[in-house]
Amino acid sequence: MERAALDHLEQQISEEANKRFPGVVQRAEVLQYGDDPVIEPGELLVRVILHAAEGREAQEQALQAFEHEHGPAIKQFRYDLKVQLPEAGRLEFRAGGDNGHGPRMVLGGGPRSSLEARAAEGGAELTPVMARLGVVDLETLDALITAGIASSRAEAVRWALARIRERPAYAQLRERAREIERLKTEF
Repeated sequence: MERAALDHLEQQISEEANKRFPGVVQRAEVLQYGDDPVIEPGELLVRVILHAAEGREAQEQALQAFEHEHGPAIKQFRYDLKVQLPEAGRLEFRAGGDNGHGPRMVLGGGPRSSLEARAAEGGAELTPVMARLGVVDLETLDALITAGIASSRAEAVRWALARIRERPAYAQLRERAREIERLKTEF
């Protein structure tokens, strides 16, 4: 998305956030893929910067007070934002923020993949797994998304694991792992 369009979105979101949370919002930022490593291709992150005094403790208190005072309105804001701007996979509220390191509250985790949607409909259970990936690994996952093979990083990882399971060597590896487990029980 071009900078002019992002600037326009930022202005609209700042105005709406100031209406819903008067006197609390400093500004809004709209970040896209490449601005922050957590943002996936085709996704936007909306960051709302809240007024807060300097210092980590004061910022944490400001964020907690904001969440306590505006809990339902925060959820409604997230819902309305997702309806009007589906690319906004994440909404982040950050206290302070001029240094980029203030405490934050994050809602949403990216677009729900078609595989996750199918699994939820069919009752299949998915286990969340967190992994820290380097730049090269993120580029690999993002290439799968860009190529249309997966719609999210989570789906790209599942796709790669499925390709591994298809290999004959994987069946041999599983058999060896079972054999090792059997031998362990004999000790």
